[in-house]
Amino acid sequence: MTTYLLITAVVIFACVFLSKVSSRLGIPMLLAFILLGMLFGSDGILKIPFDNYAFAEQICTVALIFIMFYGGFGTNWQQAKSVAVKAGLLSTAGVVITAALTGVFCHYALHIAWVESMLIGALIGSTDAASVFSVLRSKRLSLRYNTASLLEVESGSNDPCAYMLTVTFIAIAQGSASGGQIGLLIVKQMLFGILFGGLIAAAAVLLKKIKFSTAGFDMVFVVGIAVIGYALPAVFGGNGFLSVYIVGIVLGNTEIRNKRNLVNFFDGLTGLMQMLIFFLLGLLAFPSRLPQVVIPALLIAVFLTFVARPVAVALVLTPFKGKISQQLLVSWAGLRGAASIVFAIMAEM
Repeated sequence: MTTYLLITAVVIFACVFLSKVSSRLGIPMLLAFILLGMLFGSDGILKIPFDNYAFAEQICTVALIFIMFYGGFGTNWQQAKSVAVKAGLLSTAGVVITAALTGVFCHYALHIAWVESMLIGALIGSTDAASVFSVLRSKRLSLRYNTASLLEVESGSNDPCAYMLTVTFIAIAQGSASGGQIGLLIVKQMLFGILFGGLIAAAAVLLKKIKFSTAGFDMVFVVGIAVIGYALPAVFGGNGFLSVYIVGIVLGNTEIRNKRNLVNFFDGLTGLMQMLIFFLLGLLAFPSRLPQVVIPALLIAVFLTFVARPVAVALVLTPFKGKISQQLLVSWAGLRGAASIVFAIMAEM
């Protein structure tokens, strides 16, 4: 027990140190965490044996709950509502188009079976909220046409759609679902996700009327809200990520006590959750096996970056007369990250 705690502390300190120096060295911060995980992993210097996908999936799901919640909590609805329709289409139709095109490419170009191809597309169909928020908020970019709000809302809301696609194709791959069952699965995901998200958000607004006797209990209370925002709809087969995102938006746009402290707390917490997810990815990886998959992986990445994502964005934004420059920025700001890792671990189980 003591040894594991010591290793955990060392990893946390290493991640914090890497987050400080990575920007100065020009190394993407999240890539540094993956490399750190590989260093600790079975093929690394410390050779820590770890291949427990079930445990990693549980830990990463918890981490993604807080990332999704803060994605909504940090969204300014007054600025975002003008782009809500476009962002909503990007986070649903855009994800489906991106996933479908990527799946077609995997099948015809890489000769991967149809179901596995579409599953790959679903896994990487969404953008990474935490990475997008980090870039937009830390760099304080002054983007025209309300592009920053468009990116924030889309990246914060497209993970639930990718999750539904992932769950659907996992069920198809396992042969455990018929057409009717898949339709019911999607309806339950949407219905219970939205219903419980709205109900929990309405109840959570009571936070502004509560005075806690102990300093810091408001943060504990909000953590509990985020957890139940995911867990309650999930019990009934609903989309917990959609629910917790809705709860985050409502609570984040409500006047509540100690809101600045809550923002600072969740900034740090989501940063730690990102570190954890990418470190676990590195820990699960076997660098010795990378040569076997590096070429198809790079081909998928290139196709996704330069074909699938730009085509999806163009199909969604062109009817709104979106500027070409905006479409290109939205296309290439579509970083893949935490959610794709969590969904990939789910698929591997």
